[in-house]
Amino acid sequence: MSGDTDLIKLYSSRILALAADIPHLGRLENPDATVKRRSPLCGSTVTVDVRVEDGKLVDLGQDVKACALGQAAAAVTGAGAMGATFDQITRGRDQLRAMLKEGGQVPEAPFDGFEVLKPAVDYKNRHASIMLSIEAIVEAMENTMAAESVGKA
Repeated sequence: MSGDTDLIKLYSSRILALAADIPHLGRLENPDATVKRRSPLCGSTVTVDVRVEDGKLVDLGQDVKACALGQAAAAVTGAGAMGATFDQITRGRDQLRAMLKEGGQVPEAPFDGFEVLKPAVDYKNRHASIMLSIEAIVEAMENTMAAESVGKA
């Protein structure tokens, strides 16, 4: 019965509320870059479209087909990423990974909303789904900045 209690805690009302209200849901018409990421373990997918100006995320679209934890993570990511620099988003990704895999602290602002996912630390099979959105945004921003540097060369 304790397994049932743990799952109830894992899928808290806060997580379910976040999953139901993902910011920047939908696709952008003319993104600078698009990245699709998939968790092979559970099949969750996230596609992100980004627009980047001066190293900051200025527009975001997310198509999220994931479990409630992946959706909640996309909600926290979407709320925190807008207006953030590439370095801030990369740091948030690294801190989230450390929180999940190494017992690290909750990521700092603007990604401190990941605190809601602390109960998922014990569910390693869910980590990839939680990481999808923020990893996709980092990759899309890398692609955009790489394309810009090639264009300036």
